[in-house]
Amino acid sequence: MGKDNNLKEVAGVFLKLGVTAFGGPAAHIAMMQQEVVTKRKWMSEEHFLDLIGATNLIPGPNSTEMAIHIGQERAGWKGLIVAGLCFICPAVIITLCFAWLYKEYGQLPQVQPFIYGIKPAIISVILSAVFPLAKKSLKTIPLWIIGISVLMLSFLGINELFLLFGAGIIAMLFAIIRQKNTANSLIPITLLQIPDFSSLSQSNIKLFLIFLKVGAILYGSGYVLFAFLDTELVGRGLLTRQELLDAIAVGQFTPGPVFSSVTFIGYQINNWSGALVATLGIFFPSFIFVALLNPIVRMMRGSKIFSSFLDAVNIASIAIIINICYEMAKDSIADWKTIIIAVLCIILMFTFKKINSAWIVMLGAFLGYILQKM
Repeated sequence: MGKDNNLKEVAGVFLKLGVTAFGGPAAHIAMMQQEVVTKRKWMSEEHFLDLIGATNLIPGPNSTEMAIHIGQERAGWKGLIVAGLCFICPAVIITLCFAWLYKEYGQLPQVQPFIYGIKPAIISVILSAVFPLAKKSLKTIPLWIIGISVLMLSFLGINELFLLFGAGIIAMLFAIIRQKNTANSLIPITLLQIPDFSSLSQSNIKLFLIFLKVGAILYGSGYVLFAFLDTELVGRGLLTRQELLDAIAVGQFTPGPVFSSVTFIGYQINNWSGALVATLGIFFPSFIFVALLNPIVRMMRGSKIFSSFLDAVNIASIAIIINICYEMAKDSIADWKTIIIAVLCIILMFTFKKINSAWIVMLGAFLGYILQKM
């Protein structure tokens, strides 16, 4: 009975997040932290940080993988599946509706006034989650040094995967030196190259395979995904650049994972079946990776050497999230109206720490709509 209750809790939390989590992976993870650590105490701050670090080390959509991790922690393999599906499906359904409207009428609905206010509100959600996580992860002077170094290198545009692995490996080497031990372990980084799909047709099998491969090897944000798709789909005439740009827009103003934009793309290429196979292909590897990785995280925390690796990856993840927050702020806080929305939302998030972040997002959307009309 307890497991059934846990499964229902997992479904309820991630359905809600699937409908209300706007703003990209950093914002989604911030909302998850509020729901599962602050409000429900499902896990400690430290373990949540470990899961963030582990998620950043594998390819695929980070926030979706965090949802899957949390589901597995709370309700086993059933929770893994339920959390992932509940987080993904609302975004996919909403995106499908937009994809159908777009194909029927040739344009997207006017939602810019709402997005105008949502973006600065999301900054407050991320900051309110990063602050307690940073306090928890900055345990020692070396971790402070690693965190500041990663933050500076992140500002310079260094690839986040190199920063994460680099921080972890340096910390692990120092731990080995301190213990005066040698370790016969290797952390492999496999760099896979996408094969040429010059003969790609609109067949659903090939469409599934291309998105499966992307889901299995793609690191980075949704924008990395779109850059790849520009080459592989637009460059080969399967999708127009305008359709790709509109898919990016859909990913920005719909809740849930940004990767649900591939549902929109699949629909434009091959209608309902194309949407289905594209969605299955992009998300399926995440379930496999998390199922394999999740049990290892606790084992790593039990080892002093690998615990050092996790600590460094955690603080590197926080530094990268701060950089993402800064980049988002540069794009979204551009005038006195967005400054008012951002400051008000930050005050609310830090004053009322248990306030549901979905209310902050909705407040931002409302204020954005009102202020845009002024």
